[in-house]
Amino acid sequence: MSDAAPSQLNAAALRGAVDLSALKNRPAPPAPGAGTAGPTGGSSLVMDVTDASFGEVLELSRTVPVVVELWSARAGGADPGLERAVRAQGGRLVLARVDADGNPQLVQAFRPQSIPMAIALVAGQPVPMFAGVVPEEQLAQVFAQLLQLAAQNGVTGSMPADGAAEAPEEPPLPPLHAEAYAAIEVGDYERAIAAYEKALKENPRDEEAQAGLGQVRLLARVQGVDLQAARRAAAEAPTDVASQLLVADLDIAGGHVEDAFDRLLELFAALPGEERAPVRERLVELFGVVGAADPRVARARTRLTSLLF
Repeated sequence: MSDAAPSQLNAAALRGAVDLSALKNRPAPPAPGAGTAGPTGGSSLVMDVTDASFGEVLELSRTVPVVVELWSARAGGADPGLERAVRAQGGRLVLARVDADGNPQLVQAFRPQSIPMAIALVAGQPVPMFAGVVPEEQLAQVFAQLLQLAAQNGVTGSMPADGAAEAPEEPPLPPLHAEAYAAIEVGDYERAIAAYEKALKENPRDEEAQAGLGQVRLLARVQGVDLQAARRAAAEAPTDVASQLLVADLDIAGGHVEDAFDRLLELFAALPGEERAPVRERLVELFGVVGAADPRVARARTRLTSLLF
C-alpha cells in the first residue's frame, strides 16, 4: 500500500454530495437493553459495518462525524494507525470499517478508485478524505479539518467511551414499518416491499411508506446485477426501455443521480408516445427515492413536464 496525501476538506464538500440515506431506510431501533457495540460489533468508537447495517452509521453521522474505512485483506487489511488516530480524538469521531470484499453494495455506492480508502460521513453526506495509508501525524490535521466542517454543518456530538452517542430517542415504528426494516436488514426485499404495500393500503397518505417502497424496490432491482454487462447492453440498445431503466437504477444506487435522470429523460424524448409510460413511471418513482426537496429532482421534473406538454 502506498501513502497518499489527504484531500483538503472544506464546507463546499457537502454541497451536491449524494445523500446516501436516500438509498436505505433508517434502521430498526435497537432492542431494549442492547449494549454499546457498533452495528456488527466492536467498541462504540470503532465498529465493523456491512451492507445491511450501514443505515445505522448514516444515522449516527447526524450526531457525530464518522470516518468510513474501506479495506481489504488483499490490500493489507485495516489500518491500525487510523484506528489509533480516531481513538485519540476522545469520542469526537467514530471509525466504521467496511470489508470491501464482502460488501458489494457499499463498494458500488462509494466507487473507490483504490483500496484502502477513507470517506467521512457528516449528517448523512459523504465527504472524500484520502486513499492509501496516511501517516498518523498527518491524520490529526485531517481530522481537525473534518471536525471543523462537521461543526459548520451542526454535527457536534460525541461518543462516550461507555455508551452510545447522545441523541434523541426516536418514537416506536409502526408495526408494518418495523417489519419492513427487519426484512431489509436480512436482505429480504420482497418481504419489505409487501410490508410497505400493506401499509399503503391501510393509509395511502403514508409518505414514509411510499418513500420506503421506492427505495426497497430499487435495492431489489439492482441486487446481483452485473454493472458492466448492464451498461454494455444499454450502450448496444439505446432505445431498449428495460436496459435503460436498469442502468438508471444502477446510477441512482451508485449516487449518479443526474446521469440517471438525464438517461431516462433522453429516452423519454426519443420514444413514441405509446411507449413512454414505463419511463415516466420510473422517473416519478426515482424522484421519490432521491427526495422532492433535492434540486436535481426539481430540474428533472421541470424537464419531464416540458416533454409531456
